[in-house]
Amino acid sequence: MTFSLLPTYDDPRTAELVGRLRDYLDGELADYESERGITPATRLTRADLEPVWRRSRELGFYGIHLPEEYGGQNLTYTQLAALKEEVGASGRVLSHCVLGDMGGPLRAGDILKHATEDQLKTYLLPLIRGERACCFSLTETDAGSDVRSMRTVAVRDDERDGYRLTGHKVFSSAGPFADFAIVVARMAGTGEEEGDKPLFSAFLVDLDSPGCRVEDGATPMSGEHIESDIVLDDCFVPAANLLGREGKGMRIALGRVTANRLLHCPTVLGATRRAVRLTLERTRTRKVAGGQPLLMMQAIQHKVADMATEFYAARSMTYAALAALDEGREVRAEALMCKLFVAESAFRILDEAVQIHGKEGLTQGNEIEYLFRKIRMFRVLTGTSEIQRNGIAKLLAFDH
Repeated sequence: MTFSLLPTYDDPRTAELVGRLRDYLDGELADYESERGITPATRLTRADLEPVWRRSRELGFYGIHLPEEYGGQNLTYTQLAALKEEVGASGRVLSHCVLGDMGGPLRAGDILKHATEDQLKTYLLPLIRGERACCFSLTETDAGSDVRSMRTVAVRDDERDGYRLTGHKVFSSAGPFADFAIVVARMAGTGEEEGDKPLFSAFLVDLDSPGCRVEDGATPMSGEHIESDIVLDDCFVPAANLLGREGKGMRIALGRVTANRLLHCPTVLGATRRAVRLTLERTRTRKVAGGQPLLMMQAIQHKVADMATEFYAARSMTYAALAALDEGREVRAEALMCKLFVAESAFRILDEAVQIHGKEGLTQGNEIEYLFRKIRMFRVLTGTSEIQRNGIAKLLAFDH
């Protein structure tokens, strides 16, 4: 893989998809956002999002990773990663809607294979068509990295043939405009005594159900209003909405962990790529004493050289791991390493980008300032850097 801030691809299919996606992101979607005055701080509504879901579906991007039977194109991990990178590099606020990351097919994850025919018909196929939206509710205030310490509990209700859920979920991305949530809860009576192993189940919960409340979630440092708290107070969920088998919810929630961990990296790489490009433009056009471009200063040259080198290293290792995954090889350690290195190197790159932009890089409304806040979050989200290091060390310790 060679270095480029506008990658090309030898695979004709990938090249064609990337080209069409760039045209949509930079053209039609950019115009749509401009007409509506959408910024990263905009409180998005279904009226903002549904046209993008439908249009992206018409163009073949929404749910493109899915098997053909669900209207997708059965992409390889590497092909999907190339598209996710372009989404991140576009600078579009609504880019997370194009492939279905925000409330759509990518947010639902790998649950299609666990769904019943009725669940597919009622929830998941409308989701794929852009008619419904979902959020994933796993995290709690005191159950982040250690999700098994969650307190949300599900009690069987045999009289009504279902379950009653009580608990408080936080950081449910897409919650403000979702129709239903995929909620993981501990089965009542398990994990309550020392040595007793807790069992977890996953449920499809309609967010307008009695006993279910959607509240404004905390606003992350990126300033985006995309999070909700899901509060469940003796909320009845019919047995037909149990996803998969009872007690197997954590397996569903954490299914395809390795692939999902890797697939978070390309979007961050795209945003980092954009930051490097914006920084190079800044150094070429910003004049210093004597009228020379900022890029003529050796100190600046060294900074941008290091930024580009770190980006190239992070991107190369990510796509190498994705290629191995496509070949069916085990890449658990590599996925952990990629998440760690991409998160840390992207942060360093954005920190230098802010430094080079000077006062403008510290000013709200400047894209570099926003990207810095956005990228900083990745060192914590989807598993902190410390958690990744723990996982790497554990695998190395048992690697014989």
